[in-house]
Amino acid sequence: MLTKLCQKLRNWWDVDRWYGEFAISDGAITWANGDALDLQSGQYFRIIGSVFNDGVHQYPDPTLKSETFSGSVWALAIPAEVVSLSEEMAAWETQYGASAASPYQSESFGGYSYSKASGSSGSGTASVWDAFRAQMNQWRKI
Repeated sequence: MLTKLCQKLRNWWDVDRWYGEFAISDGAITWANGDALDLQSGQYFRIIGSVFNDGVHQYPDPTLKSETFSGSVWALAIPAEVVSLSEEMAAWETQYGASAASPYQSESFGGYSYSKASGSSGSGTASVWDAFRAQMNQWRKI
C-alpha cells in the first residue's frame, strides 16, 4: 500500500537517487559490482526498472527476489505519519475492500435496507482513496 500511496500523493520523499546496474541477493540490494548502497537499516527505498521488485521496500527486505537489473534506486525519508497512514489504509482495504467493490449500491429486504457511500473514484462507491482523502491531502504534491 505504501507504494500506491506515494504514487497517489506524487511524493516519494527521496533524498538520494542512484542509477546503474544493481544486484539483489538475500534481501539486500547492492551495486552490481558488490559495493554497498548508502541505505540504513530500516530505511525505505524505491526500486525502479526491476523485473521482480519494483516498488517501495524497507531495508533490508527478505521478500525481495534475487536478480540483477539496470534501473534506479532511490533512498527515501518517508515520514512516520505517512507510513502509519498507509498501514491504516491497508487495514481499511482488508476490512471494507470487498464490499466497496460490490456492484450493489443499495439493497433492501425484510424491513432492512442500506446504501453505500459514494465516492469520486469513478466506481460510484467509496474507495480507500475516498475514505482517506482528507488525511492524504496534507502530504500531496501538486
